[in-house]
Amino acid sequence: MRKIIFICLALLLCELRAPAETFQLLDGKTVTGEVLLGSANDNGLQFRIDDNQYERVPWSNFTQNDLKKFQQNPKLAALVEPFIEISQEEKLRKTEVKINPVPRLERPEARSLVGALFSSGLGLAIMLLLYAANLYAGYEVAMFRARPAAVVCGVSAVLPVIGPIIFLSLPTVLDPTRAEAAAVEAEGASAEAGSSDSSPLAPAPSATHHEPAAPGGLHISHAEAAPAGGALPATQIFQRGAYTFNRRFLETKFAGFFGVVRRDAEKDMILVIKAARGEYHGTRISRISANDLHLQVVKGAASEEVLIPFTEIKEIQIKHKDAP
Repeated sequence: MRKIIFICLALLLCELRAPAETFQLLDGKTVTGEVLLGSANDNGLQFRIDDNQYERVPWSNFTQNDLKKFQQNPKLAALVEPFIEISQEEKLRKTEVKINPVPRLERPEARSLVGALFSSGLGLAIMLLLYAANLYAGYEVAMFRARPAAVVCGVSAVLPVIGPIIFLSLPTVLDPTRAEAAAVEAEGASAEAGSSDSSPLAPAPSATHHEPAAPGGLHISHAEAAPAGGALPATQIFQRGAYTFNRRFLETKFAGFFGVVRRDAEKDMILVIKAARGEYHGTRISRISANDLHLQVVKGAASEEVLIPFTEIKEIQIKHKDAP
């Protein structure tokens, strides 16, 4: 009974065995046998030719049609895929780049440059900055050419760019105070060429010379009216702001106070220097340098020299020793 059951199972296994298949290889041979799927690896596929005979065929020996059939089996697809040749159409289809549509900004309509600037917020900001720079340029030109700032800025507002250019082309206008200071410096330059640093001999300025008035009615440098009797000469006043107190200016305006011997017209005149550290009444400038001067001050029967820097001088007066 056991033998009969064993024979029946053997016959059943034979019936369940996969049928033999025939494959035409690339080298011209033909292989016929049962495909053993469990033996598939990177080296190829094994066939059962007979009960005791097996043969392994490399993947490179199969035709493309057989490889594509093997590819349909999930167990063999990954092994045979590297050996399947891809046609040019399939390559193009796989490497095709799909361009997806993207949102794009609409281009503005074609128009002039000025119109394009005024059609966007950025353009308006640029135009406002340029306009402000134009007004600032007008203000700087007004300061440089000594012109009224309101007038120059107004013209620049009406005529951008052109207005500042027009006023920049005009000559500089100096007020009387600046003109007087420039004249004094020019006079000092000419006098310095012929005078000595130790004892200049240029004549003192006339006591009756009247200087122009500063804004507001204050006379920066003027000759005060003499008393009714005419006994004392007028006092001359020189204030900082209208004049630049330096070596050239002092040697020019106060040349008579450098010599040891005073002339009759100047022997009773004194210098009154109002500085940051006090007021000094002196009779002679004994020494002078590029930054300061030494004033000889008389105190009773004695005298001393006082060093006064130019930067501390606020006002200089030439007056009679008996004047109040």
